[in-house]
Amino acid sequence: MFPPRSSSSETAAYSAPMRWRVGVAVGVAALMLLLVWWWRPVLLMPGTRVLVMQGGDPYVRALMRTISASESNVLRPYHVLYGGGYVWTLDKHPNRCERIGRGPNKGNCSTAAGRYQLLAGTWVELAARHHPQRTNDPLDAMQLSFAPIYQDTVVYAWLSEPRWGNLSAQLRQGQVQPVLRRLSGTWTSLGYGIENNSMSRELPRVYQRVLQDELERAPKTALSTPDAQQKGRAAVAARP
Repeated sequence: MFPPRSSSSETAAYSAPMRWRVGVAVGVAALMLLLVWWWRPVLLMPGTRVLVMQGGDPYVRALMRTISASESNVLRPYHVLYGGGYVWTLDKHPNRCERIGRGPNKGNCSTAAGRYQLLAGTWVELAARHHPQRTNDPLDAMQLSFAPIYQDTVVYAWLSEPRWGNLSAQLRQGQVQPVLRRLSGTWTSLGYGIENNSMSRELPRVYQRVLQDELERAPKTALSTPDAQQKGRAAVAARP
């Protein structure tokens, strides 16, 4: 004798708790991801990881982490090429021209590489000025190491040049968006260039989060003015 079949109402009664449990699990997972985004964005945005370079102004360091969040948000940002490929060695700039498949420059190619997606020509120019191993012959710059420490060091020195104004002072005053706008001519994904991406709109908020991390890591001597810490907290509290 066969057991009686369950009615549709009984099936619905059994499935309702299951749907409720699945809904709760999804909600908890979403909340956890939101908390991770808020407190430790580096876990969801590998491009914001801490610099290899030690020391320096925490405001400029946070800016560099924000740039790489948009330019190289991958697990190995120092090794990435334009288009998403990777190189194994960084003894010098890869100088590989990767084809551009979309956007206003579609059909051309780009030699952009590394955490800050520096073109080969840009790297040569900057390395000749700021690389610790540079020589008196600018033509030697292409052979200089492109290791992570030097990518950070060269870009940090470049962002500290007078040509940009005093970026640290502007960032201390909470002028994150004007700084991103100024740099968008170099890094077009910063929100004001010709090649925005999915991260561009989030960058001011990303900056505030990584700045908080940098201020917590920085020694007191890195904050150059007596009221710098108070200004720093005010900058972090400010929202674009």
